[in-house]
Amino acid sequence: MSAGPVPVRPARPDDVPHLVGMVRELAAYEREPEAVVNDAGAMTDALFGASPAVFAHVVDGDGPGGLVGMAVWFVSYSTWTGRHGIWLEDLYVRPDARRAGVARALLATLAAVATDRGYTRLDWSVLDWNETAHAFYRSIGAVALDEWTTHRLDGPALAALAASAAPLRS
Repeated sequence: MSAGPVPVRPARPDDVPHLVGMVRELAAYEREPEAVVNDAGAMTDALFGASPAVFAHVVDGDGPGGLVGMAVWFVSYSTWTGRHGIWLEDLYVRPDARRAGVARALLATLAAVATDRGYTRLDWSVLDWNETAHAFYRSIGAVALDEWTTHRLDGPALAALAASAAPLRS
């Protein structure tokens, strides 16, 4: 990365292969490389389909053909504030671009999107063991919500619960 402000831009369709690559790198870093089933087609549909519900911002690298950082996010909603927010699904900076301001620039951009739109929150999860990330987030003023535990329902348990649902009435 060159010195100076880190330029962030919205992702474009031609970024999708690089985004999928970074998702795979992130999964490997998080010790779950086999968990990624996303591919370029699915990500293209999610980001650039008829009604996109997922968004991404990226940072270009100095060299040819690659991105060095990404933030993949979607709009959330707080029933307590009655306002939308941003849920940051993935923040990833390639190792050779770390400590160059890329993550901070991506988060600052999302904070600007949130404030410009009148959103009240920017939320994300961090693995407990990732102390480097925790320290960075504390340094920008983020607060860990230690009293909350994330839950997930997927696979056979998701299917079983769905099968027990009564038909929706209009």
